Amino acid sequence: MADKRQLEFFLLRYVPDAVKDEFVNIGVVMTEPAANGSGFADVRFTRDWRRVRCLDPDADIEMLEALEREIRSQLGNVHERAVLLRKMEDSYSNLIQVSSTKGCLAEEPAKEIDVLAKLYFEGPKPASRGAFSSRQRILRNMRDAFEHSGVWTLLMKDIPVAPYTKPGDPLKFDFGYRVGETIKLFHAVSLKASVDQAILLASRYPTIANSIAQMNKAFPLMTAVVDDALDRSRHEVQFALEAMEEARIQVAAAAQMAEIAQSAKRDLRA
Repeated sequence: MADKRQLEFFLLRYVPDAVKDEFVNIGVVMTEPAANGSGFADVRFTRDWRRVRCLDPDADIEMLEALEREIRSQLGNVHERAVLLRKMEDSYSNLIQVSSTKGCLAEEPAKEIDVLAKLYFEGPKPASRGAFSSRQRILRNMRDAFEHSGVWTLLMKDIPVAPYTKPGDPLKFDFGYRVGETIKLFHAVSLKASVDQAILLASRYPTIANSIAQMNKAFPLMTAVVDDALDRSRHEVQFALEAMEEARIQVAAAAQMAEIAQSAKRDLRA
């Protein structure tokens, strides 16, 4: 087995309106730090611009495609690569923003960057029957725990996010309640059949949370309730869990619902 190589990557995000702080991931840049500067370096851009056009109908796609070519040409030269990275840190006047750098290990960097591109660029797929049934099992577990603790009737349910985003947004959070200046939210997220739901939630939650805080003058605290006995050795599962953590989403297993429900009972003094 080949030794795993230490790699670093960051995302390029298209941000047409910095005030709204809404973005679409369009690129991933991966480099391999090496003393002689000869390590792996490459970039992948999305090939499906529909999400960009949805966010910004006037987006200059030709400019974005030219940006990919510019980045790729400069990544091959160690000196130009350093200049390019500094330029990207200046965020291209904030239209293109650079995420924080993350580390990863991989035997084949070219395959690894393709995996990351797939995870970050693709929109959510229609849920399979397995994913649907797994989420329903988590939801039943959540409801049973809240009912047993006596707080079911005190909860907000199917909380729409459209008031905090745009009319027509179909996303709804499963349960929630307000205590003091905190709004506690709970959402069932199954990772057994697919991690798409978790990645979508992680990508959208920070913007939604900011709007909730501003409109309600209260701090939102989201808990994603996931499947029990997850295989955390699966690359995509670990990736999804870390994505939610970075989005400030707490993660709890369904088996922890009794404890969560008792905490809700204390909060609501039920």
